[in-house]
Amino acid sequence: MKTLGLLAKLKAKKGQEQTVSDFIKGAIELARKENKTITWYSFQIDDNTFGIFDTFENEEGREAHLNGEIAKALMANADTLLSEPPVIEKITILSSK
Repeated sequence: MKTLGLLAKLKAKKGQEQTVSDFIKGAIELARKENKTITWYSFQIDDNTFGIFDTFENEEGREAHLNGEIAKALMANADTLLSEPPVIEKITILSSK
């Protein structure tokens, strides 16, 4: 059962919106390799704000994801792509369908 999640919010620098969009869309391939990540979504909120939402059964899976390839790639490119540091919040899922 998915009880834990992560919600990440990313603000693209002016002119980097398409690159950020492409980056998070393409990250699905890395997420598919993470057997402890149950669900993984990337989304766009407005012209320059993007996000990632994912779910996990336990803290071990969430921590593995936080220390995984997507996080490493994002942080390696954050200064170039993002206008501010990403906001990554640990959440508890209260209900789901």
